[in-house]
Amino acid sequence: MDKLFGTDGIRGKANVCPMTTEIVMRVGRALAYVIKKHSHRHKVIIGKDTRLSGYMIETALSAGICSMGVDVLLIGPLPTPGIAFLTTNMRADAGVVISASHNPYDDNGIKFFARNGFKLPDRIESEIEKLVLAENNCIDAIRPTATEIGKAFRIEDAIGRYIVFLKNTLPKGMLFDGFKIVLDCAHGAGYKVAPLVFSELGASLTLIGVKPDGTNINDHCGALYPEEVIKKVKETGADLGLALDGDGDRVILIDEKGNIVDGDKILAICGNYLKKQGELKHNIVVGTVMSNFGLELFLKQHGIRLIRTPVGDRYVTEALCARGGSIGGEPSGHVVFLDHHTTGDGILTALQVITIMLMEDKPLSELSSIMEPLPQKLINIKVKEKPPFEKNPAINEVINKAQETLADQGRIVLRYSGTEPVARVMVEGKDAHLVEELADHLAEVIQKHIGI
Repeated sequence: MDKLFGTDGIRGKANVCPMTTEIVMRVGRALAYVIKKHSHRHKVIIGKDTRLSGYMIETALSAGICSMGVDVLLIGPLPTPGIAFLTTNMRADAGVVISASHNPYDDNGIKFFARNGFKLPDRIESEIEKLVLAENNCIDAIRPTATEIGKAFRIEDAIGRYIVFLKNTLPKGMLFDGFKIVLDCAHGAGYKVAPLVFSELGASLTLIGVKPDGTNINDHCGALYPEEVIKKVKETGADLGLALDGDGDRVILIDEKGNIVDGDKILAICGNYLKKQGELKHNIVVGTVMSNFGLELFLKQHGIRLIRTPVGDRYVTEALCARGGSIGGEPSGHVVFLDHHTTGDGILTALQVITIMLMEDKPLSELSSIMEPLPQKLINIKVKEKPPFEKNPAINEVINKAQETLADQGRIVLRYSGTEPVARVMVEGKDAHLVEELADHLAEVIQKHIGI
């Protein structure tokens, strides 16, 4: 193993390298060592989702941190953005989330937040990685004893703190009385807190995915599988449906007619509303290379510039901070409201959209109709390796020919997943038939040369 961190922390099959107790304990020790170099408070918050392996990893990570003389505050299951909030709210040195997000239950991962609630900087991750992977390094000899050993505490009011924070992002006095919501928590980290937030605001709930058993997280439920939410919205006549992912940092919305409202449409709705209220800083919205060209066209018509970044919430947040923006996100439903939070938050996103529905007195279907997405096809191909696409003559040739065919009427985006052995092909354009034809051909060529 020569690399530990991917695009969003460390991730892999639970109890298989790198997600073993031995490596996780070393990660805890390395994190604590780095903290003691840069801080004086010496405490770390650890939260997790509902995976069976979370107990094992939480214990190993806590042991590693405590063995270096740093205290641990154990939160238990809570959405990733809840841990980011609590890291700053409780003045911890760092926050750690044990989760593999939307992946199946037998995967797990670790991601980190700095004391300011933002993702840990690359340079700190690199420092931790070097310490973990080095055969002989400075942390091995450090063994505090007696009263210098760290302690672990269970924090009982974490959910309450997070709920208060979420409700404080709403206009004063805003309630959802009489609002009917279908809520799918994916049997994940939001299974307790999300129903409490919406019910305390007065909404009437139909719940899905709120009975985790350690193995059913993301199992045909949540943001990746919104079919049951769509069905329930139609059956109950709900005002909207919400489907969170396993760690609760993103959401897919379903309008009252049963149509999916993804992250691009959420950015259009919220960006347009903030612009009308005079609250869209610098008149920009941050998206990624995967954001639909229809979003860019819509924003441009309303005097808003779309800034594109590489895929990943880290890059969206970095661009928002660098340019002083208010809102950014990804089509997957990972939306960052930087005026409220330092990271994407599925519950917070839903709260902001519902607020706009009530303030505008419009159903979600009408709000989302303001943006017309261009035809787009995304294909995932499992691969045995991840060479640069342009280095393969056959793949490069078909890419160039496809782009020539589209000319300025569409886009091609090819990239590798940062967390899985997957190549992603996205083709977008005005001609739906041509888009599908080109995407299928590109996927076929990639499958032939590097596919499994």
